[in-house]
Amino acid sequence: MQKLAIITSHPIQYYAPWFRVLAQDPQLSIRVFYLWDFGITQQTDPGFQQNIQWDIPLLTGYDYDQVPNSSKRPGTSHFWGLQNPSLLRQVRQYAPDAVLLMNYNYASLYHFLLHWHDTPILFRGDSHRILPATGAKAWARQQWITQVYRRFDAVLYVGKANYEYFRAHRVPVDRLFFSPHAIENDRFFAASETAPQQAQDWKQSLGIPANHQVILFAGKFIDKKRPLDLLQAFVQAKLPLVSLLFVGSGQLEAELRSQAASHPHIYFAPFQNQSWMPRTYVIADLFVLPSYGPGETWGLAVNEAMCMAKPILVSDHVGCAADLVRSNQNGWIFPAGDVTALAQNLQQAFADRAQLLHWGQASRQIISQYSYQQATKGLQKALFHVGVMETTPGSTPQFEAPV
Repeated sequence: MQKLAIITSHPIQYYAPWFRVLAQDPQLSIRVFYLWDFGITQQTDPGFQQNIQWDIPLLTGYDYDQVPNSSKRPGTSHFWGLQNPSLLRQVRQYAPDAVLLMNYNYASLYHFLLHWHDTPILFRGDSHRILPATGAKAWARQQWITQVYRRFDAVLYVGKANYEYFRAHRVPVDRLFFSPHAIENDRFFAASETAPQQAQDWKQSLGIPANHQVILFAGKFIDKKRPLDLLQAFVQAKLPLVSLLFVGSGQLEAELRSQAASHPHIYFAPFQNQSWMPRTYVIADLFVLPSYGPGETWGLAVNEAMCMAKPILVSDHVGCAADLVRSNQNGWIFPAGDVTALAQNLQQAFADRAQLLHWGQASRQIISQYSYQQATKGLQKALFHVGVMETTPGSTPQFEAPV
């Protein structure tokens, strides 16, 4: 059995279930090294602008170490937010056969990359260049990042846009391995039995008319996610018997509520913790993510909505768009920032109720392939490539090649 050290910033609701899957792999023994305790202790999330502590287990089912963080302002919003002087020593005490980094652009991780020469290092990221930066600073940054990626013996990519990002930074094709972004599909699938009644009751409590279809935005009310674009498009579309529901919180909430005040059938619900997310998506007839800019590296809320059999409408700046949203099959992709195009897509979506239901089922079928098992296969292939695993992993996913 080979030992794998996984180094990541903090417990994340999308990664912890994958670590539990990896812990069951008979070829692997894993230990996760966390550099910050956000998510397991109640702390302020700057995006949601409220205290957050996830209500699903994040530290069970796998081995982990909490590495002390000496930063005066711990977090992932700035370079010095992860300062972990004992990281190198703790990983060496574990004596792994390989190390997987889920982040790199922090003080502790640069120190680790500079000093770790014991065993191969792998990286898994989700950045993209859908909207490439320009100018001298952007060019210099690209050259620097290209040099950083030369340090990794293998790189895991989560989807098509991420693959193109790594290729732009000259990561060789033979060092790239598909390990798709995934969520806890089984938990969402299992909730399909109880969530519909919960959603019906919730819809009534929110005051949404029972005969209305629902457009859902769920996430942080922040600039990059462009909730104001959706509000304006909804008003422009003038859809009969359709309501718009914003679920979440953030710095744009006051402006959203102000603009919504003069329009009927726009509703708001507070942040919903993980155990309530299946109900949150079931209330919807269409899930919309209109993000703009490079910040929406994937959009795992799309995975969640698809698990609950929902059609999807996203902007072309959303990282997962090319992988998960297939136009006129399970949704649409519109030009980011184009409110008129978004409004037209909303009109098209609600012109045919039966089509929405059909496309929702297509979403569920597509997302069943984006699982932790498929993510694990990519990791196994990378470990085989660097000489850690002695046998090749199982069958190649049919959807593996992004180009």
